[in-house]
Amino acid sequence: MTTSTQIQLVSRPVGTPTTEDFATVQVELPELGRDEVRVRNEYVSVDPYMRGRMSEAKSYVPPFDLGETMTGGAVGRVVESTSDALPVGSAVLSSYGWRDVAQGPAAHFSPLPETELPLSVFLGAAGMTGLTAYAGLKRVAGLREGDVVFISGAAGAVGSIAGQVARKLGASRVIGSAGSAEKVALLKDRYGYDDAFNYKDAPVRKQLREVTPDGIDVYFDNVGGDHLEAALDRLNRGGRAALCGAISQYNSTERTAGPDNMANLVKNSLTLEGFIVGQHQDLQGEFAEKMTGWLADGSVVFDETVVDGIGNSVRAFLDMMNGANTGKMLVRP
Repeated sequence: MTTSTQIQLVSRPVGTPTTEDFATVQVELPELGRDEVRVRNEYVSVDPYMRGRMSEAKSYVPPFDLGETMTGGAVGRVVESTSDALPVGSAVLSSYGWRDVAQGPAAHFSPLPETELPLSVFLGAAGMTGLTAYAGLKRVAGLREGDVVFISGAAGAVGSIAGQVARKLGASRVIGSAGSAEKVALLKDRYGYDDAFNYKDAPVRKQLREVTPDGIDVYFDNVGGDHLEAALDRLNRGGRAALCGAISQYNSTERTAGPDNMANLVKNSLTLEGFIVGQHQDLQGEFAEKMTGWLADGSVVFDETVVDGIGNSVRAFLDMMNGANTGKMLVRP
């Protein structure tokens, strides 16, 4: 028998999750059945959308079940197999996260190409994270040559890639927000942002106005709240906003106030569209070809914040929700 260390949700958080809402358990894995694989995960992803799955509120993905091991993105290598399609040693992607050893039907695991890049890139820049940035900017916001783009949460997993993708798609100027002076410097020095500001220094509305004298054409929203309100002030006529997330509100226990300037949608013929990456899987092939090329030639860079030990997954998740990560937050079991 093989033992798998797994993380389960044992109570539904009210407000900010705490470590008491989770349990670390040891699960004995049975012998492999026909056409099954056992995989040792090398990296496990923790993402903001998982906060919504900890609630019973209706959403685009079902909630985690209490007392059951949670799921999420993971990459690893097959260590045992009864599948001809996935022999021992195969690199695979799955949704069997929040555990160090995964087991299930081979059909639940997707083979990954062998490249010079670490497997973790398929959870970040070359995975769902990167596709989110690409689909949101290209299709949802309809980014056009010469557009001025503002991205909130720009030093996070999606934001750090989105700024670079915006440039690749023809943006003339890219502005970002982040939560520290160090991250602001990183946006400009590493990720190619033309300007950036620390949203903690002064009201976002004031700071965005100062750095966008000619307004913006596209807003990629990871934060919501005061960032969305500020963007509505600065979007030019015909401006478009791709609403990817609202991390500023995920732990709120009270109804959050809406922007006070929604009339700008009518006045400036603005378009706001929320999206989830699963709606745009048809872009996967196009995205993968472009992103692997950009990563290979170094014209797109990525960063990861890695926490070691599957038992530290909850801490990694909570740190990510508090903005402690630069780039993609990962757990290395």
